[in-house]
Amino acid sequence: MNPSVPSHSRLPAEQRRQNLIETAIELFSRKGFSGTTTKEIAAAAGVTEAIVFRHFATKKDLYTAILQHRLKDANIEAWLRRAETLMAQGDDEGLFRFLISQIIEQFREEPRFERLVLFAALEGQELAVMHNQIAAPIASKFLEYIVQRQQVGAIRQGDPGVILLACAGIAKFYAAQKYIYRICEPQTSDDVVVDQILSIVMQGLRGERAKESER
Repeated sequence: MNPSVPSHSRLPAEQRRQNLIETAIELFSRKGFSGTTTKEIAAAAGVTEAIVFRHFATKKDLYTAILQHRLKDANIEAWLRRAETLMAQGDDEGLFRFLISQIIEQFREEPRFERLVLFAALEGQELAVMHNQIAAPIASKFLEYIVQRQQVGAIRQGDPGVILLACAGIAKFYAAQKYIYRICEPQTSDDVVVDQILSIVMQGLRGERAKESER
C-alpha cells in the first residue's frame, strides 16, 4: 500500500461520495460557500482535489447534492402525511405541536445544515432559494388549513401568512438561539419548551368560536 495515497481515496465510489458530502456540510456550515474551497474539502476528506471533481463537476453541484442528501434524510413525504392527517382531523393543537416540535428537532439534530442554509441566504447562493422552494408546498398546506379554520371560526382572523410566520417563528428563534448561536441555555428540556410555546401559540390562535366552546 502506498502511504502517500490518502486512505479515503480507496473507499467505494458511493461511500466516497457520501464522505465528500459530509465533509462539505461541515466546512460550508463553518465557513460558508464562498469561504470554502474544493481544495480544503479534498484535504479534510483525505482525497485529492481531482477526486472531488470526479464526483462533483463544480462546487455548486456539491452544494446541490447536499440539499438532496438532506431532503432524503428529512423524509418530507412522511412529514407531509402526518401533517395532513392532523389537518383532516381538524386537530389544531396537534398540528401546531407537530410543527413546533419538528422545527426544534430539525435544529437540534442537524444544526450544521441550518447554519449552511443561513450562510447560503447571506451569500445569495442558490441553495437558499432551492431550500425555500422545497419548503413552499409545506407552507402552502398550512396556509390553506389556516384559511379553512378561519372560515369556521376556529382560528382568529388575520393574514394567514403572518399567523404561520408567528407560529413557526417562535420555534425557529428558540432553536436558533440554542443550537446555532448557543446563547440560550434554558433549564427546561425541549419537550417542556414545546409545551410552553404551544400554549402561547394556541392562546393567540383561537378564534371566537373556539373561545366560546371553552366557556
